[in-house]
Amino acid sequence: MHQNYHFLKQLAPRLHSELAGKRFVEAFSQQKDELIIVFAEEAQNEQLVKPFFIKATLTNSFSCLSFPDRFDRARRNSVNLFNDFEGDKVDFVKVCQNERAIQVHFESGRDLIFKLFGNRSNFIALNAEGEVTQLFNNKLSTDRSLTVASLNRHIDQSWEAFVAHEGRFEPLFPTFGKVVNKYLSAKLAGTKDLAGRWEIVKEVLRELESSVFYITKIENIPALTLFETGEVMQVLNDPVAALNAFYLAYIRLSGLDREKADIVRLLKKRIQQTDNYLENTFRKLVDLENATKNDELANIIMANLHTIPERAEKVELYDFYRDQPITIKLKKDLSAQKNAEGYYRKAKNEKVEIDRLNDSLAARETERKRLHEHLEHIESLESLRDLRAYIKTHKLEQGSAGPAVDGLFKRIDFMGYTILIGRNAKNSDMLTKQAHKEDLWLHAKDVVGSHVIIKNQPGCKFPAPVIERAAELAAFYSKRKNDSLCPVIVTPKKFVRKPKGLPDGLVLIDKEDIVMVVARGEQKGEMS
Repeated sequence: MHQNYHFLKQLAPRLHSELAGKRFVEAFSQQKDELIIVFAEEAQNEQLVKPFFIKATLTNSFSCLSFPDRFDRARRNSVNLFNDFEGDKVDFVKVCQNERAIQVHFESGRDLIFKLFGNRSNFIALNAEGEVTQLFNNKLSTDRSLTVASLNRHIDQSWEAFVAHEGRFEPLFPTFGKVVNKYLSAKLAGTKDLAGRWEIVKEVLRELESSVFYITKIENIPALTLFETGEVMQVLNDPVAALNAFYLAYIRLSGLDREKADIVRLLKKRIQQTDNYLENTFRKLVDLENATKNDELANIIMANLHTIPERAEKVELYDFYRDQPITIKLKKDLSAQKNAEGYYRKAKNEKVEIDRLNDSLAARETERKRLHEHLEHIESLESLRDLRAYIKTHKLEQGSAGPAVDGLFKRIDFMGYTILIGRNAKNSDMLTKQAHKEDLWLHAKDVVGSHVIIKNQPGCKFPAPVIERAAELAAFYSKRKNDSLCPVIVTPKKFVRKPKGLPDGLVLIDKEDIVMVVARGEQKGEMS
């Protein structure tokens, strides 16, 4: 939470008290992902009066501000940045409304924005006209279009808005983030009354703004939180001191602790995904078992052929299985007997679906047990060498979540396998072209839809639940999305060809298998 809006909301006034009236002395970088900014009242005999240092660490894996008491600049390999601000006096410092950004405004009318968006954090210079003139990280090119106005979001956070959203706090407070959402959701559990829920939300808001900062460990990684959670190591009341304490705790983390925390977090994510899948699949199985069976409907129709009028869209008949009337939907263009035959076909698919769900449950239960065994063993390891050897031997990092390739494809981590989904016809072509010949290729049969790829793991057979999950996604991202069961083509990519001249998204397939699945999109926590 060191970049959470509700923390920055308390940090900004503290920075204002330090910086208002001071002048920008210099900004420089000695390392690729590190920026130092120096402010002071003035310089006397080459000595800074009441200097204040801001150190920004902006790596891909860790982004944080800290405030050292002093900083000695190296004579070599340092680059001056934001030179236009030299000598400019700070007018005010404030947090951008409902955003993870801090605005440092100068008397000249210029601004320096601290954009603190996780691994997309950046420092942005704007001139008096509000135009971006310089970025610390030029790779984040979209930051050139940012304005002070765009970084200030007005959100109705009133009781009336809470009622309008039926007691859901997320639309009103997108600033909370994952940690606060989890904390608040636990407090709200079991409370249905809107007034009661609103009081709990306000109570948590007061807690977030109470100026108490906790340096804790969550899953073995240091964290700065605004409420008591995890393994508390320090409690502070000054946001600058809290950020310094957090930064030191994080950088002192050993290689073993950091890598162990990363793999533990990955395994726990996979366990949660497995638990969600088991819960949803079991519920689906119960619904299928409890529903009126299609073969029973077919038998009821066959027993009443002579009473069913032609071109009827539904009919009420006697259900001799449950000794009560039942309304059965019919296709008006088919005879009663043909409608019965349709229900018999559905019954066969129904049995296939139930068998498939039972097989999937068994496979995922085994997977869940295996993940717990890995987790228990990893937590007992005390050597970085042993940890890396175990991860490599069991291929635990393969298929780990990461950014989609160039942002073109949806990417899902499932049971240690990577599933890629084309976002449109052109991207699907690109996905298929880039896929390895041993990757598995999937597509809903005979309709327009996304190409789906399961990345191959050398020496490993594709698990049935992984194929099933990818097939569900292929069905979901196709014109068969609303079918009760969808046939999906499954074949190694080497059997897929794209002859010259075929339109975007169209391919030829030399060999294929078919699986029948229910269309199901990505679930919470699956998308990277």
